[in-house]
Amino acid sequence: MKDERGLYYYPSLQTRETRMYVRESQNGADIEFRLWSNENSTIWDKHEWLPYDVILEAAEEYKERGSDRNPLGLYDLNVAKQLIKENKIIH
Repeated sequence: MKDERGLYYYPSLQTRETRMYVRESQNGADIEFRLWSNENSTIWDKHEWLPYDVILEAAEEYKERGSDRNPLGLYDLNVAKQLIKENKIIH
């Protein structure tokens, strides 16, 4: 899907109030993610685009700390790649 902010998917099946936006990095070597929430509009403003490798590093830190939170649950690299690929075909 696409809107004025860019390409996105819904990271949660339970709600349409949160969107995960995706794009290729400027050099095209990575995919970047940015969260938007209708319930908390400051998320978009306070958080920048995150490369997937940074997300993987953060997930590893959570794991090392023994946290039961898994940030990877929101970030679907396969869906992001497919959205970007389909958008290139259309344009």
